[in-house]
Amino acid sequence: MEYISTRNKNLKYNFKDIFFRGLAPDGGLFIPNQIKKYSEAEIKKLSLLSYVDLATEIIFNFCSSSLEKNKLNNIIKKSYKNFSSKEVIKLKKFGNLNLIELYHGPTLAFKDIAMQVLGNMYDEFNISSDNKVNIIVATSGDTGSAAIAALNDRKNINVFVLHPHKKISNIQRKIMTTIGSRNIYNIAIKGTFDDCQKLVKEMFSENDFRKKINMSGVNSINWARIICQIVYYFYSYFKFQNKKVSFVVPTGNFGDVFAGYVAKKMGLPIEKLIVATNENDILERVINTGEYKPTKVKPSLSPSMDVQISSNFERLLFDVLNEDDKQVSIFMNDLKSKGSFLLNKEQIAIIKKDFNAKKINDKETIEIIKNFSKEYNFVIDPHTATAVGASKDIKDGSEILILGTAHPYKFLETIKMATSQEVETPKQIAHLMDKKENYDILENKIKDVKSYILGKIS
Repeated sequence: MEYISTRNKNLKYNFKDIFFRGLAPDGGLFIPNQIKKYSEAEIKKLSLLSYVDLATEIIFNFCSSSLEKNKLNNIIKKSYKNFSSKEVIKLKKFGNLNLIELYHGPTLAFKDIAMQVLGNMYDEFNISSDNKVNIIVATSGDTGSAAIAALNDRKNINVFVLHPHKKISNIQRKIMTTIGSRNIYNIAIKGTFDDCQKLVKEMFSENDFRKKINMSGVNSINWARIICQIVYYFYSYFKFQNKKVSFVVPTGNFGDVFAGYVAKKMGLPIEKLIVATNENDILERVINTGEYKPTKVKPSLSPSMDVQISSNFERLLFDVLNEDDKQVSIFMNDLKSKGSFLLNKEQIAIIKKDFNAKKINDKETIEIIKNFSKEYNFVIDPHTATAVGASKDIKDGSEILILGTAHPYKFLETIKMATSQEVETPKQIAHLMDKKENYDILENKIKDVKSYILGKIS
């Protein structure tokens, strides 16, 4: 399998290349030139596998050119051995809703499921054996801590995590800033997550700087993140075979729900993928109206979704435009120069075959958490709450699978506001809560961030 750029199909890379690069040199996102489609018989065989073996089978489709299957299986076993759930994820039923708990990893968020695998892939590929690798990550709250947990104390790897200053929860920040390892650098940027993401993309696009620091990235623009997330769509679906199934996904950067879209392309009979957003509703607007027009980021109670530039949407755009890389480039240039682009009715119709979208505001989020706790005596985090709210639009009789993306403890203030309850500290992070935080605050300026990084690695 070869990988191409969404903006240039003539660029050809193998999996190891795109794993390390993260972003294509033309600013586009990597995507495979073909995706395996399973037959019904093959899907039935997959349904008999454990989570680890299922992950091996699915992920191997995308990295067979760079990794032997037995080595991949060992990587996945190692990645999930310390999860609090033996099968990595858990499913729980609440009325007509099915909650997929994706937060049983070391940092209590779904990001661990992919990030732990990526951390071990760096070791397997010996990417840092000759030169020190500098990984630059933008986070809206959970990606950074997952990257730190996966890459903490790795030999010859530095991790620089950019988070928006005062725009993530206190617990999200603490999990990142109390690790204390010599290879971890936390940077609070005076801006939004979109600003952090833009800074990372700019550094990737500056080839001289990228080569100078031997730069790599693990944000959801890295295709390896997507393929690890495909697995839990398959695993969850297998609990409801022979039934119509729809997934509701709280998402800001479109990576998690795009993994579901890839699962559907691989033959998984998903009815609908419902995108749940908060008031930063760029995805709801583009899916329902065709207009992709970022506005100012609004701080919310679900901060990991406080995103106005959903990078992974470009991968869907590539498909919707029938793999017309030139038209993707035109749209992306329009976004940069004009601040927006507009899809036509036919393109909107193609998206709506697979996707619906719903915005849930902060007031509704609080009510959903409160009511869910009263009805089921179970606390959900604010991101999962947006998915519960969006699920109410599903009236086609399908089983509703909600992606529970984070542990409620990470959002103590919001949970207390909604339920007046305290949330017990999970054992995974109990030892971090009293540790001293360590992070630096920088202006939202590329020259300041580059200077900081160069100063730390010199």
